[in-house]
Amino acid sequence: MRRDGGVIRHPSPNFGPRRHARPPSLVVLHYTEMRSARAALDRLCAPDAEVSAHYLVGRDGTIWQLVDEDRRAWHAGAGQWRSCDDVNSASIGIELDNDGQSPFSAPLMAALEPLLAGILNRWCIEPGGVIAHSDMAPTRKSDPGPRFDWRRLAQSGLSVWPDHSGDSAHPLAESLDRIGYPPGTEPVRLAAFRLRFRPGATGPECATDRALADALARNCLAFEK
Repeated sequence: MRRDGGVIRHPSPNFGPRRHARPPSLVVLHYTEMRSARAALDRLCAPDAEVSAHYLVGRDGTIWQLVDEDRRAWHAGAGQWRSCDDVNSASIGIELDNDGQSPFSAPLMAALEPLLAGILNRWCIEPGGVIAHSDMAPTRKSDPGPRFDWRRLAQSGLSVWPDHSGDSAHPLAESLDRIGYPPGTEPVRLAAFRLRFRPGATGPECATDRALADALARNCLAFEK
């Protein structure tokens, strides 16, 4: 292990080349759902686990880099975002040390923000390219979950958040398509959208869902890679 500018290098063997020499245009955020950062680090570096990420951010703010950014880490699995169905080749994966139930710690969030800012700057990734694992794999994933503070990232220009007023005439399905959610049943896609932008909301789609999704779709139109 070696420390580079506050980031601990801890190489994982679980990576490969980016297919089609594709540079990253997405950042996918995950939670580890494990008891500790050390347990997550061991798993992400175990050859038989066949899983990894580019970075792991601990609850205490420690950052480990497991895979070089220009390589393909194995973090996203099956899923899709916009027209991309090989998200591993198009993304940088960040695992966050969180059990999936608790609030994300202040040191973790404070470490994540400059890490994200550097990644977006190095690869010219728009804020709309920072997505949840649950966004691109809504039928099987829920991370980083309802406790993650997406609004905070958006306020720092590191993600997106919808601003809206009034109703929208656009159908929800059309807006979700434009945002990038993969094809599927509307209840599943609505649940993924709410998990990130309206945590705790339940029931059938409503005017608030349509207005938020339309506003977000319009804000994200510049992000087309």
